[in-house]
Amino acid sequence: MTKAKKILFITQEITPYVPESPMTRIGRELPQAIQEKSREIRTFMPKWGIINERRNQLHEVIRLSGMNLIIDETDHPLIIKVASIASSRIQVYFIDNDDYFGKRCMSKDEQGKEYADNVERAVFYARGVLETVKKLRWTPEIIHCQGWMSSIIPYYIKTAYAEEPSFRDCRTIFTPTEEDLTAPLPENFDSIIKFRNTDAKDWKDLNTTGNTQLLNMIGMKYADGVSLINSVPLFQDFIKKHNIPFLKAQKPEDFGTAYSSFYDQIWSEGKPDNDEDEDED
Repeated sequence: MTKAKKILFITQEITPYVPESPMTRIGRELPQAIQEKSREIRTFMPKWGIINERRNQLHEVIRLSGMNLIIDETDHPLIIKVASIASSRIQVYFIDNDDYFGKRCMSKDEQGKEYADNVERAVFYARGVLETVKKLRWTPEIIHCQGWMSSIIPYYIKTAYAEEPSFRDCRTIFTPTEEDLTAPLPENFDSIIKFRNTDAKDWKDLNTTGNTQLLNMIGMKYADGVSLINSVPLFQDFIKKHNIPFLKAQKPEDFGTAYSSFYDQIWSEGKPDNDEDEDED
């Protein structure tokens, strides 16, 4: 089986930057476990407003910042920051923008209400990461997207970025978020997600819930594989219906072995038959 050597983690939450949860733990522990398997990694997350930049020693990367992303005919400046997790060799790139992240919580505000522009935030995050990876001139083989914030990436990889040299040969894995997403879809959802050759018909049949849970459905449908944190019937039924390769929930001590094997499985399925196999870990 051919090994995937370069793994890009595009996550929603990483401890210690935000409060602990099942998603933050996988965001923190999985990249390290994979790095310890001698794979080359890069890690991204949103620069949520609750992150203390001084305490966590974030600083802007000028050479990567400065681009404007147009979403639904509105310009949004892209700012890239970086920090290193103490006691590890993991560097984290942060996608920032004052309107979408500055002085704001994650998916919900202080009163527990979902932000009305969460779909826009997810699209900005997706395009911000992909454009930054292009600037890094680093070509991942597996892109592991974690959480609703990264859900648009598998779709863009299959459509708008399909011919980009940085992503043309990569495979994607998506881990859906466990939290309830019950806010109604914005009326301009189609124009928000629209980019290059995307088409609204691509996700119409997936909209069975009528709310922002559609983000998780898009992520799972267009990924080459799905990994789960817990057994959520909605997600399990979706995976079965669409016959998507998946990895069930794993204990942290098994992350390195289980995910390495899953990445190699998904990567090998997308490689030409004449590729030579390499030794396993």
